[in-house]
Amino acid sequence: MSDLVFGLDTFGDVPEDDSGKPVSYAAAIRQVVDEAVLADDLGVDVIALGEHHRPEYSVSTPETVLAGIATRTSRIRLASGVTVLSSDDPVRVFQRFATVDALSNGRAEVILGRGSFTESFPLFGYDLRDYDVLFEEKIDLFAKLLDEKPVTWSGSVRAPLEHADVFPKTESGRLSTWVGVGGSPQSVVRTAHYGFPLMLAIIGGAPERFAPYIDLYRRAAEQFGTTAHPVGMHSPGFIADTDEEAKELFWPHYRVMRDRIGALRGWPPIRREEFDAEVAHGSIYIGSPETVARRMARAIRSLGVGRFDLIYTAGAQPVSARMRAVELYATRVIPLVRDILAS
Repeated sequence: MSDLVFGLDTFGDVPEDDSGKPVSYAAAIRQVVDEAVLADDLGVDVIALGEHHRPEYSVSTPETVLAGIATRTSRIRLASGVTVLSSDDPVRVFQRFATVDALSNGRAEVILGRGSFTESFPLFGYDLRDYDVLFEEKIDLFAKLLDEKPVTWSGSVRAPLEHADVFPKTESGRLSTWVGVGGSPQSVVRTAHYGFPLMLAIIGGAPERFAPYIDLYRRAAEQFGTTAHPVGMHSPGFIADTDEEAKELFWPHYRVMRDRIGALRGWPPIRREEFDAEVAHGSIYIGSPETVARRMARAIRSLGVGRFDLIYTAGAQPVSARMRAVELYATRVIPLVRDILAS
């Protein structure tokens, strides 16, 4: 399993300092850069930054932060997790990530998504009634842009292009592109249609329930005559020196964030019993390095995925605890997962 890829994923949650005071948005962004530098130094394969436009999160333009990380790192791959293509312009997304690719000597990856949060749509003047057609048309244009040749395209959601050449080009000739999917079979089939790698957002419940989506992806790729790439998954978690410490660092901040978002979506407040059950049997990977490694290895083996990204922030966990979580993931969890899967 040496070809397994391990990443870290964050939305740039605004953390607390060690006195319990929230840091500024600017400090939160710099903190993400510091965590990425540490991950690079310790051998993590990928850092992925998600796009959000909410008060809990500091990263609204992942590629801008990734460009900063590019100049301070040497080997870690730089991904979005995800870029909300529906409320952006495909040409500009390509240009921005091609620029990150240049600054990082070919380490950029874009993970495209429809967005599970909808704040970007009114913010940038899009109608949520066009949710499906926006992504359908824009991913079609983006797929054409990846060939890095003049593009002719027309649709209903933006002005047409006629032999439009887009710059800068990448040195490799192809920008690494994934599609992030949260559980829609239509999205899985669309991903296979374009021959993109699939990244599954598994944020609750038993991970095994996503096995049919992976099977669907492979069968659809075979029917379309495209490539079924190794599938990735990303799930939330947190690592500390002991199981109890990890849960107590994570839970109070996670509860605040989960209930704030849940109130907007009609969810009841989360109970500690639900949280503990999810930690024990679901898709939140929290605990000591040994506990997290065992549960990650089980999920990787049961689904047969080729990449696991841990969403290592979910709420205002303290800065020092976040840095320790990155350190433990790199130096303890990843080697342990490899050992378990090799045995």
